[in-house]
Order: sequence, then structure tokens, then C-alpha cells
Amino acid sequence: MAKRELSADSLSTDTVTDVEHPDKKRGRQACLVVIYGTDLGRRVPLTRSSFTIGRSSKNDLSIDQESVSRKHARISYNGKSFVLVDMRSKNGTYVNDEPVTERVLHNGDQVKVGRSILKFMHGDNIELSYHEEIYRLMTVDGLTQVYNRRYFTEALERECNRAARYKRRLAVVLFDIDRFKTINDAYGHVAGDSVLRQLCAAIKTKLREQDIFARVGGEEFGLLLPEVTLDGARGAAEKVRRIVEQTAFAFENAIIGCTISLGVAVVSERDKPEPAVLYKTADSALMKAKQKGRNRLEVTG
Repeated sequence: MAKRELSADSLSTDTVTDVEHPDKKRGRQACLVVIYGTDLGRRVPLTRSSFTIGRSSKNDLSIDQESVSRKHARISYNGKSFVLVDMRSKNGTYVNDEPVTERVLHNGDQVKVGRSILKFMHGDNIELSYHEEIYRLMTVDGLTQVYNRRYFTEALERECNRAARYKRRLAVVLFDIDRFKTINDAYGHVAGDSVLRQLCAAIKTKLREQDIFARVGGEEFGLLLPEVTLDGARGAAEKVRRIVEQTAFAFENAIIGCTISLGVAVVSERDKPEPAVLYKTADSALMKAKQKGRNRLEVTG
């Protein structure tokens, strides 16, 4: 799926209009916001008592993807709650990564249809919630919920300046999933997306608060590790490698295993780190790790 960076100028505010929803009269509104997929940032008000999602243009929300069924899911308002129902779709409907046939939606729930992720918003001040979400999407990758490349690039420059100013160490770790294409070919892109989400969830809980973890490409990720020694950076990278290697990623009835290759670049307190050079050095180390057989790390510094 094509993925684009979000900017204020690129936001879409397309709406679906219909009779006023009874919940809206009480000052409470509901909508879906696209947080991953085409039309990133689009807000779709749930103003119909029955709202359909699918590949067909006849749906209230049409998502033109092969992984989306013509009639994929429906959201209905029962006078009290918004209820999501899967319409026997081929690839299923997920709420917060769990497959569902029917589920009452709560504010903040993430609905996955095909390769798109829609955030459900419901409350008294939905306008404020929407703008807060758009601000968040400018720095966070909607699929994996880690930082995006734009944020990582800005953070790398900031940390390089800080390291130079205060004579501190800094490490950059780049890694990507080995032979990720074979996972997509064998299980499908929806399964591949699930692996990416699970991988990030497994890693980010093991990092320090000051570490910065970002998705910088399709299946490529970056880590910024401030104030670590060469041995410390090597140890952190090896821990990440083991986490991925030992994790069984579940998708439907399949258990998917994968490994990663990592490149590590470290600057000492005596160096004056240049962001582009540091990134390129880590990327070169990553390429060496892949050339030497994958599921390993290479360190420079």
C-alpha cells in the first residue's frame, strides 16, 4: 500500500451527510478517522443509523483495496451504542487487533478493515479530539503506533546537536525484517501488517524512556539511543534481535516467525556527529549484516 507523510495541507475532511443523528442532538457526536491507509486523516461522521464500509462505491465509506470485501462491515446505532458488525468479509474485521463478528465500539477503538485502520471517536467535543489526533498523526505511524520517519529525522538532528553540545555519546540502530516479502507472499499483506504491529509492540515496552523508536520505511525501523557506550548499544541491539527471533507472531490460525538484521553506529563524546553521516553509517552496517547471512548485527564506532 502506498504510504504518504501527513501534513496540514494534505488532510482530507470529506464528510457523509444524512439526517441528523439522534445522538448528535444531545451534543454527542461520532466519527471515523483514517489513521492508516489511503485518505490519511480523513474524517467521516457517523450520521446514518446504519453505516456500511466496503470496497464497493455504494458503501457509505468506500475503501478500494483488494483485501477489503465489497460489503465488509456495518456500524449501526441502536439508540444507545454504536455496534460494529462484520458482514462475512473475506479477511475479517478487527477492533484493537482482535477479530470480531460483532462489537460495541468505545471511544478510541481502532477498527482495521483490510489494510486501513479507522479510529472511532465518540464524545461531546469531537472537534477537539479530531484535531488532537491529526497532530498526533504528524509524528506517529498509524499502523505500528511508533514514531514515523519525519519525527525520527527531526529527533536525529536534535540528538546530534545535543551530543555535540554536551559531549555525550549517541547511537543509531537501523534494522529491517529479513525476507519480509516472503511473509507477504505466503500469508498476505494483511498478515504482514499484523506482524509489523506485533513486532513494534513487543520491542517498545523493552526500551528506555529516552530511547526513540520509529518506522523509517516499509519494514525498516530506527532506534536512537542517547548516552550509551559502544558495548551498551551492541547489547541493546542484540536484545532487540532476540526479542524478534523468540516471538511467535499470531495471525488468525497461523504462527509466523521472523528475524531481523541490524546495523549500529555509535559516536563518542569526542566526535561531532552529523545526522546524515550517522544514519548512512548505520545503514551501511545493516547492509553488511544482511550480506553476512541475516539475523545478526554489525557495529561501527
